[in-house]
Amino acid sequence: MSRRPEDEPDIEIGASATAKKLRFRKKPETEVEFEKRGEANLEGMAPEIKTSSGSKRENLPDEVEPGVTYHDVHIRWGAAAKIVPPPELEEDEDDQR
Repeated sequence: MSRRPEDEPDIEIGASATAKKLRFRKKPETEVEFEKRGEANLEGMAPEIKTSSGSKRENLPDEVEPGVTYHDVHIRWGAAAKIVPPPELEEDEDDQR
């Protein structure tokens, strides 16, 4: 499935890992957080920043159990962000065309 050009993120990052065997001593605590430090500021107008992240797992459940050995594990993770200009800025661009 392909995305429309206007839906493409401005930045994407990803990682993948594989393991023949994987065991957790305790249940992991995970969290993904996007900080908007240094937020973009366009001529005094702050744009919206849309973010998303997700993972795909093979042979590994969403919630793992401590002490269970998982075999032939493959994990892919990705995050993306897109800056959406404020409507005022888009109106200015339309006027210039």
